[in-house]
Amino acid sequence: MGSGYGLNDAHWMRLALELASRGLGSVEPNPMVGCVVVADGRMIGEGYHERFGGPHAEVNALRHLQPDQLETATVYVTLEPCAHFGKTPPCTELLCIKKPRRIVIGMEDPYPAVAGRGIARLRAAGIDTEVGLLADEAKKLNLPYLKRVATGRPWVIAKWAMSLDGKIATRTGDSRWISNEASRAKVHRIRGRVDAIMVGIETALRDDPLLTARPVGLRVAKRVVLDHQARLPATSKLVKTIGQAPVAVFCDRDASSSAQHQLRKFGCEVSHFDSEHSAEQIRQVLQSLGQEGATNVLVEGGQEILGAFMDAGEIDEVHVFIAPMIVGGRDAKFPIGGRGFATIIESLKLEDHCIEQLGDNIYLHGHVLR
Repeated sequence: MGSGYGLNDAHWMRLALELASRGLGSVEPNPMVGCVVVADGRMIGEGYHERFGGPHAEVNALRHLQPDQLETATVYVTLEPCAHFGKTPPCTELLCIKKPRRIVIGMEDPYPAVAGRGIARLRAAGIDTEVGLLADEAKKLNLPYLKRVATGRPWVIAKWAMSLDGKIATRTGDSRWISNEASRAKVHRIRGRVDAIMVGIETALRDDPLLTARPVGLRVAKRVVLDHQARLPATSKLVKTIGQAPVAVFCDRDASSSAQHQLRKFGCEVSHFDSEHSAEQIRQVLQSLGQEGATNVLVEGGQEILGAFMDAGEIDEVHVFIAPMIVGGRDAKFPIGGRGFATIIESLKLEDHCIEQLGDNIYLHGHVLR
């Protein structure tokens, strides 16, 4: 917090951040934004970006306020107000019309059409504009959005359930159920707020999953299968339920043309890998999803696809469900394959991690430390 801010400033910005978080799953690919209006130590307006295409946070917070109410007011907004026409008119123009005494902004928006222009417009209008209050918290709130703006690729959430001895399936491939009902309900809630859910072909063949959120969540995720030889059967649950959610298959160019034709015939999107290198294939898939507007992708396994994502440096967040059971077996499946790291000091480490009890399961989640 900068030296020019008071304790009350931090209080109101934290409230704006809490409001912003309510947009999770509803506003993407837009960022989550919250706004609070305060005059004479009292909140007179509040709002957040509630859904993609809907009014922005500032519009919702200022909707019923007149300029005379704002003569002594401070507007706290978690992200730089937009200065361009998108789905809605620029928020900077509304603020310039309403003209509050002061505006405090959590962080600058790196999106090229904004990127400081909103701040410059407000200052040019003679409004006292300060930037950087609780900037770290504001950045953490929108890490997926910030990654997509910076790289074109969505945020990757890796998820698995395992036993105490680190097994995700027995030596025969049986895995139902390692996690308990409460853990599986949590997974369905995560599925219901992401843009895509990804598995490898071995998981698709072994488990024949639906990869849908039950009950239906805020978003309907595209189901993505990394399937080098186009082996996904037309009789699989994924293909048979294509009316509920789209299915995309990424395969090699030399995969069976009849198999590819069959998948397309049933409505699957079939794309080819442009490289033989695993890391480049992972980035290609993510870039493709990012171009479609995907902000969050859930990777559900198995060990080879999770290992490929880790080796490519493309795991951003981890959700692990640990059950009080011991499976054993040198041939039993473990969560992450791939090359892995040569030394412990290189290994992925989590920050802002949280541990919860879900019945008899332990649920650990956090962001990968960069």
